Amino acid sequence: MAKPLRSLSGLIDLEAAARLGSFKLAAEELHKTPAAVSQQIRHLEEELGFLLFLRHPRNVELTEKGRDFAATVARVLADLRMKAAALQNSCEEKVLRISSTHSFALKWLAPRLTHFTRLHPELDIRLDASDRIVSLEDDSVDVAIRYGGYEAGDPGVLFPERLVAVYSPDMLPAGRTEFTLDDLRTLPLLDEGSNLYWHRYMAANGLPAGCYDISKGYSHWGVLTQAAVAGQGVALGAWSIVYEDVRKGALRLIHGKPIPYKSGYRLLTNINKQGMAKIDAFKCWLVEEVAQMAAALAEFEALFEEETELHRKAG
Repeated sequence: MAKPLRSLSGLIDLEAAARLGSFKLAAEELHKTPAAVSQQIRHLEEELGFLLFLRHPRNVELTEKGRDFAATVARVLADLRMKAAALQNSCEEKVLRISSTHSFALKWLAPRLTHFTRLHPELDIRLDASDRIVSLEDDSVDVAIRYGGYEAGDPGVLFPERLVAVYSPDMLPAGRTEFTLDDLRTLPLLDEGSNLYWHRYMAANGLPAGCYDISKGYSHWGVLTQAAVAGQGVALGAWSIVYEDVRKGALRLIHGKPIPYKSGYRLLTNINKQGMAKIDAFKCWLVEEVAQMAAALAEFEALFEEETELHRKAG
């Protein structure tokens, strides 16, 4: 009666040694010593009850039974490796790893991911909010949303940023329903660390130069927006970051002309994940959501232009 194999230890060593024709080369491939490979194969031969290799002073040679058995082992290992890769890839399709800048993740992406997961409940979303540079060549990130400079008409930009003036309705005194451009002379003004864009905003809206209370600066758009929501002043904020609070009524827009900013958002894809269904699905969803945000800004701008034209004709 044939003895059953009590251990599969040594099958990988056998496959490598048979394929390479050398215990030494097999050891190098498997990151072992030649002695360890030889010992594993010796134990396997004892389990099988027949020789797999003839040992010569300078080389090894498969026996007839060894050649037959090694061919079977090679086929089985190939099937196992294919099955493992298929299962790994199927798991990979179910996890979407997104890296986004802090402010965009906090104020725009996180509040909307529920919409995406309703469309794709099969996906496990992993969102990493970080402004650091990430590698798009390893498995830690599938897609990254990053903020940077752009040229006009750049097709790779999801949204060319615009700056708008926003405030909390809690700042309004009794009897007032809104703040206007003229109120900016008397209100505390908030910015993202530089008052340069406030001066550009004033100029774009025909406001006189002079003393404005540009008193507080913040290091991130998200922090600036939260300060405005808290009623600390009127913020000149990035539309993408203030949009959700404007939409929900936590912030209101001053009816003024938005001004362009130097940066915009891009969606970057891991070079090894191009064409995966999960990434195509996220990209399509993201483009649609950004288009809605851009349309809301275009509607506001059109209304402002219409009001400006009516005032011009009335004056």
